[in-house]
Amino acid sequence: MLGVLKVEDEEGTEGYLYAFSGTVGGRATLPGFVPPIFDLTAPEGYFRQREAEISAMPPGEARKAASAELQAWIFDQYRVSNARGETLSIREVFARRGLVPPGGTGDCAAPKLLQYAYSHGLTPIAMGEFWYGASPASEVREQGRFYPSCTGKCGPLLSFMLEGLDVAPNPLDREFTTDAEPRILHEDADILVVSKPAGMLAVPGRTRAVSLLDWLRARYGEVHSCHRLDMDTSGVMVFARNLPAKVELERQFAGREVTKTYRARLVAGDRPFGHAPRGTIALPLALDYYDRPRQMVDREHGKLAVTEYEVLSQLPDGEIDIRFTPHTGRTHQLRVHAAHAAGLGRPIKGDRLYGSPDGGRLWLHAESLTIHHPASGAQMRFEADAL
Repeated sequence: MLGVLKVEDEEGTEGYLYAFSGTVGGRATLPGFVPPIFDLTAPEGYFRQREAEISAMPPGEARKAASAELQAWIFDQYRVSNARGETLSIREVFARRGLVPPGGTGDCAAPKLLQYAYSHGLTPIAMGEFWYGASPASEVREQGRFYPSCTGKCGPLLSFMLEGLDVAPNPLDREFTTDAEPRILHEDADILVVSKPAGMLAVPGRTRAVSLLDWLRARYGEVHSCHRLDMDTSGVMVFARNLPAKVELERQFAGREVTKTYRARLVAGDRPFGHAPRGTIALPLALDYYDRPRQMVDREHGKLAVTEYEVLSQLPDGEIDIRFTPHTGRTHQLRVHAAHAAGLGRPIKGDRLYGSPDGGRLWLHAESLTIHHPASGAQMRFEADAL
């Protein structure tokens, strides 16, 4: 990642600082970029010498203890400040939250930029980080696109370093609500089928926003959730009105007996869409532990996610109207399969996590749902108007 920070000096003169994450060719310092918070690459430094000593030790508890001691020493050397004039080591910053910093914390572009600004009497004005180069095999990254800092390493660190600044709200934390009303597609004694609007939680979350489940319970009394849609996704959902129906519907979802289709709009790309009009995407997905709630492709530990797609049309502006049929139900499956280079390489329009927010909604819609009625066993198919 490359980072840019707009700053202002004591006389009000504006300027720009530049930084890169990690190292480049084994070097932590390059002309034109701010230096690291602490340089571990010096060949004669304590870190390199102690690292060599530990590498020469036989495997065992003594080597593990020495490695842990060296890691703790590293985090004590990284000292960061905030706009209030406070300075702490990275280990102290994380300890305030009852956490231990992951390896590599403090080496990203954003904390480098802020620390340089504070140590040189500069006031941060605006900052952004963007990807440069080919996308990693596991993540969704597109050259030139801005991405938020990761939540695992930079989340706690930047929260401290930004204290004392007037910071705009994080758009990823916004309480995304909607004025649109849910629409009942079907109701009987056992089930409710509803079209959920984009921006409404399917079930109660960490915000106080009214979820679809809350909305239904206020009108129908006993209602149980059987599956979920992302808050930003619209479309068909089925709810149970009694516990036997809930058990049977959850069995159908777990057994992959439920058929779902989704409509989506993929963003225009710099190059022609080179995929067949129909096809199947199969990629193993896992939680990106240091950047929750993002998912990543993990070919060693991930769980296989399978999606069929059908291109419905390519629009004059280069966007693509597409239908997805997922055969598994992994978190963010369609969003990652659309955006990842090993999938379609085109994020879904409006995707705040895997693409670039355009100020509008996520263009992903649960178009149809086919189940067997939990009481009668009859096959039932429900549709909600597409995007």
